Amino acid sequence: MARAEWGYSGRGKWCSYKRTTLLICSINIVVGLFVFHSLYTSLYIYSLQDSQTFVKYTPDQIRKMEESIRIRKAAEPVELIKLVKEIKKEFLREESRLELPKQLKQKIMDEILERLRRLSADANLTEQQEAVERWRKEKLKEATQVTLKRTLNSTVLPGEAGMLARALESGWSQLSEDIGLWIPVEIHNKEHDDKPEGAEDEDEEILPGRQVPPECHAELHSDYGGIAVRWGLTHHRESASDCCQACLDHARNAKPGENKCNIWVYCPSETGCYSPDIYEHKHTECWLKYAEKPRLNFKDRYPEWFRDSHRNVPVIVPWVSGVVGA
Repeated sequence: MARAEWGYSGRGKWCSYKRTTLLICSINIVVGLFVFHSLYTSLYIYSLQDSQTFVKYTPDQIRKMEESIRIRKAAEPVELIKLVKEIKKEFLREESRLELPKQLKQKIMDEILERLRRLSADANLTEQQEAVERWRKEKLKEATQVTLKRTLNSTVLPGEAGMLARALESGWSQLSEDIGLWIPVEIHNKEHDDKPEGAEDEDEEILPGRQVPPECHAELHSDYGGIAVRWGLTHHRESASDCCQACLDHARNAKPGENKCNIWVYCPSETGCYSPDIYEHKHTECWLKYAEKPRLNFKDRYPEWFRDSHRNVPVIVPWVSGVVGA
């Protein structure tokens, strides 16, 4: 009996449930730590081996790679990329362009012409430019005051004041182009007769197409200024005679109050015609213009000082033009 009690009490002391659970948990923890240590060690060794791995290239392989990079750079369409960037800029300018109503543009043209008519008959181009600039500043001030509601006696409508102020301040060059206003820099041409004494005149240059009628007053190698009533970039005619006829038709069909064409300027050169602006003027361009007192921009030859200050200027003026209805 005593032996049996000793055995039972011994099992109760050394083999209780709590001690068994604690033993099993300890074994699991040890196994888990061992597995984690094994995984971490293998990952560290793999990373270290991978970081120390590198590829050795032969000099011939390096030369071929450098040649490949050079060929790719040389094959890049640099000009095409520049052209695409310029087209994007042009699209952005067109999107941001402020378009004024047609009646407002006509009103602006009438006011500028009225300001120019107030000048004396012998006013030069500089005086004309100053008169237009004074009008612009006065109109800008008036439109700004209407926008701020500081004046009631004004010819500018409240609904048009804001857009007119922006057009006169930041979009004046574009507005001038839209209404056909262009006053060139005054140029004084001095003709030089360096033909040897006794030399005969060269044969008169013949314009392609049908003969220009006398009433067109065609002048070879001449370029007259004026307000464009028909934009030549989108107005082409087969010959100088047809261009003059277009001017006559415009003057005959003009509505009351509109500027009637009295100047035609035509590009007879197959390679295009030079002009001191940003546009490319092509063969058969026909500009219809108006000027109360027509003035020549250039005649026969471009002056040397002008060729020195402008790029790609030819010696001979390529345009042919004439004044009609005078």
